[in-house]
Amino acid sequence: MFYRPEDGHGLPHNPFNAIVTPRPIGWISTRGADGSENLAPYSFFNAVAYTPPQVIFSSTSAKEDRGDTKDSLANIRETGVFCANIVSYELRDMMNQSSGPWPKETDEFELTGLERAECETIACSRVVAAPASLECRMTQIIKLEGESNFLTIGTVTGVHMRDDCLVDGVFDVLTFNPLTRMGYRDYSVIREKFSLKRPGD
Repeated sequence: MFYRPEDGHGLPHNPFNAIVTPRPIGWISTRGADGSENLAPYSFFNAVAYTPPQVIFSSTSAKEDRGDTKDSLANIRETGVFCANIVSYELRDMMNQSSGPWPKETDEFELTGLERAECETIACSRVVAAPASLECRMTQIIKLEGESNFLTIGTVTGVHMRDDCLVDGVFDVLTFNPLTRMGYRDYSVIREKFSLKRPGD
């Protein structure tokens, strides 16, 4: 099968998200200038550089009470900071609950019952139960082609790792089993890993 996106795919559901998988989930926590808190998952998320460490996430829809975007990006525009929390398998239901189209006034930490803690380098909350959290200073917001598509780039200014996820000095993903996003309504979980030695190493 071949299709041009502008012509449509003719399938019951868009296959694009199912093709580019699995994708890590950035559980983005933000705080508005008014002090309101928000927590929402984004599967268009990844790490993109080592020095300095940088991450990206994309917001691709809008809410009526936020104009051309959603709560996360609206808060980042106001404050210039955000925290990217990593989602473990055990947190899947709370992550999913936080993904709803809740009003701006909704605090997803309270909605899900998640414990929060203040970040060290930025004015923002983080998810205490997350296996890792990356405190970020926004460096760029790029308007992408298409309505309400915005790419946010952040430089990591602080890194939290749960002590139980460190094994012999290595951050071991098998201690918490990362949740990953597939296509449609599907997710997957990392329960196995293997290593490959690159040529020249």
